[in-house]
Amino acid sequence: MKTVILHKGKESSLLRRHRWVFSGAIARTSEQPKNGETVRVETGKAQFLGIGHYHNGSIAVRMLTFKDEAIDQDFWNNRLQDALDVRKSIGLPNADTNCFRLVHAEGDGLPGCVIDVYSDCAVVQSHTDGMANEVEQIAKALENLSGLELKTVYHRNLAHGTNEFLRGNEPEGICLENGLQFKVNWVEGQKTGFFLDQRDNRALVGSYSNGRSVLNTFCYTGGFSVYALANQAKKVVSVDVSQTAVDLAAENATINGFAKNHEAVCEDTFKYLERTSGFDLIILDPPAFAKSIKARHRAVQGYKRLNETALKKIEPNGLLFTFSCSQVVSPEMFEKTVLSAAINAGRNVRVLKRLGHAADHPVNIFHPEGEYLKGLMLHVS
Repeated sequence: MKTVILHKGKESSLLRRHRWVFSGAIARTSEQPKNGETVRVETGKAQFLGIGHYHNGSIAVRMLTFKDEAIDQDFWNNRLQDALDVRKSIGLPNADTNCFRLVHAEGDGLPGCVIDVYSDCAVVQSHTDGMANEVEQIAKALENLSGLELKTVYHRNLAHGTNEFLRGNEPEGICLENGLQFKVNWVEGQKTGFFLDQRDNRALVGSYSNGRSVLNTFCYTGGFSVYALANQAKKVVSVDVSQTAVDLAAENATINGFAKNHEAVCEDTFKYLERTSGFDLIILDPPAFAKSIKARHRAVQGYKRLNETALKKIEPNGLLFTFSCSQVVSPEMFEKTVLSAAINAGRNVRVLKRLGHAADHPVNIFHPEGEYLKGLMLHVS
């Protein structure tokens, strides 16, 4: 195993168990590692710090362990079993919910790896060459898990832009979330097929939907819509620019027996908001407007425009659920952006609740960068 040696003083973050080594912290290497190669990390005085995946980029090493241990099949078996045990401790899976996040990258000590489970399918998403190199051992570890019976393992390789079945060949299925049915296509869908991070927020929206007219923007496959319909919303309109998405949203409403009060609209959300009225509960759940610091200013302007338009259009005594999944936009920045939107809209707005991702998306306390989803439940008068 090749060794990465750090500059003096640059070991402090690893001693605090942070999972990233930036390229500027590296003094030298014993040999030049290949992209994705597993390396040892040491101080200039040969003090062992940990083992991780090397990458050509600003984040040069993503740490797998701070112990001097073999990265072998037992390592992967133990890590994935530990991750499943954490989910079992919060009641997942259960009779009403068989879809959940099994591995949440740094939150589970496996940077670059995300695994979502949909009933008897696991979707492995590798964000780095290092994790892509380990995927066969990960698949074997999934087979060895005590408590899951998987028929399909699908790999979405974001590092290389390729996808493949590692086990089985089923491209889609119907899963349960809080007793509601959702059709998920992990081959053609976004991310791993469904946005599991919004589970708790979908339930929250549902609990306030009774008798309301609900607009679900950027609806994707209609998660929020189905929860609103299940809780006796007066009507629900699902809007997305993707025809495939709104068709699946309509199908999910029908699967659950709620087609009567549901309308699916394929249109740009900004254009739809400009021409609409009559809604007293609106959900704004856009895709990430910024994936880098350079794009942050433009993203903030986008969030401001979106929220301002919704605040102008929502009915008095309405509820607005607004979200950002852009990691580079902090919760404080997002809230200030919504504040600016409220000022421009001329509405009286109260924050009722601050929102985040579900408990199966843990954030490692030593790696706060893992917190990405932030949201606000607002009352608008």
